[in-house]
Amino acid sequence: MGAASPLAAALAAWLAIQGGQAAAWDRQVHQGETLARTHCARCHAVGRVGTSPWRDAPPFRELHKRYPVEDLGEALTEGIRTGHPSMPEFRFEPDQADALIAYLRSLER
Repeated sequence: MGAASPLAAALAAWLAIQGGQAAAWDRQVHQGETLARTHCARCHAVGRVGTSPWRDAPPFRELHKRYPVEDLGEALTEGIRTGHPSMPEFRFEPDQADALIAYLRSLER
């Protein structure tokens, strides 16, 4: 019975770390969603359902089908430029880019 106590303590510590990581992930996803709704929803469908207000703008929930969203970090921090003139250039801070990418990844599920 004495051996169970260190094991239980280790398990409790591991669960606490996992819970803290999950909470941090949830905060980051929420921040990314806020950025998407603030800066992108005028043209893109940014949620799990719905159509994009601008018909040529891909829904965010489908971006991962076009390319790995993890690779957007550099473009988001250096400024996204596209081939069509109606999309404004966006430039985010690194933590904002990470949050937006976390949100995009959350839409893949």
